[in-house]
Amino acid sequence: MELSIGQKVAYPGQGVCLVESIERRVVGGNLVPCYLLRVVGDNSHILVPAANAEAVGIRMVISPNQCRKLIRRLSDDFEDVSSDWKTRSRQFTEKLQSGDVFEAADVLKKLTYLSYGKKLSFREQTLLEKAKHLILSEITNAETVETEVIEPRLGKLVESACTKHLKTQPLAASAAAG
Repeated sequence: MELSIGQKVAYPGQGVCLVESIERRVVGGNLVPCYLLRVVGDNSHILVPAANAEAVGIRMVISPNQCRKLIRRLSDDFEDVSSDWKTRSRQFTEKLQSGDVFEAADVLKKLTYLSYGKKLSFREQTLLEKAKHLILSEITNAETVETEVIEPRLGKLVESACTKHLKTQPLAASAAAG
């Protein structure tokens, strides 16, 4: 994967990043080309050896077509949520670290659904906020729309998915509370 300065990419667990520079750095005694990425959400920096870009999961930001598909999927029903908090936490963490924004949408819907029945743990609340951030980051960069405009719509779509799930799984809310 070859990146260019000024290009926006998605970095797993961080969201959209801007390639600020391509530098040669000494890594393990060798001079290697590296990408200096600036995380758009918080302006922090990540240095990635160019040869490792694909291995760490860097990918192109979703296209406007994929963005529309993501927005449609946000209101879709979803599979049941595990009642075991350790299993849930592991699954949600893996999905967010995968770099797949559609997996982040699944995490957002499931944690939002769980929040209707109980107060989320600190860990679950952190994962919910991370999922929301990753989705908003992609949407605002794919569609060039402001967060303030899309965030309320995103909330309504996820609420719709939770309502659909509740109608098909009336006992799931009490089972998920464990």
